[in-house]
Amino acid sequence: MENQQPKPNDYLVWSILTTLFCCLPIGIAAIVYSAKVGSLYNAGDYQGACKASATAKTLVLVTAAVGLISHIIYFAVVGAAGIMAIMSDNVIVP
Repeated sequence: MENQQPKPNDYLVWSILTTLFCCLPIGIAAIVYSAKVGSLYNAGDYQGACKASATAKTLVLVTAAVGLISHIIYFAVVGAAGIMAIMSDNVIVP
């Protein structure tokens, strides 16, 4: 173990944050792959740990992108509905 490669980044913190704030299903997969990095590395499978790390990174980026796009769509729809309500003649003003 003296000449062993450094442990690849597991992206666990990013996986958890993107799961909480962006997209739950893909984020859970990111967390699973993030957890695999440490176990594969400790088992001596450095190549497997690198592959799991790369997959976790990809899933984190996809999760963030899906979350960002869904938030943009949500706020566009809510904003459009608000503008339509303001512009309609049936607005009830207290």
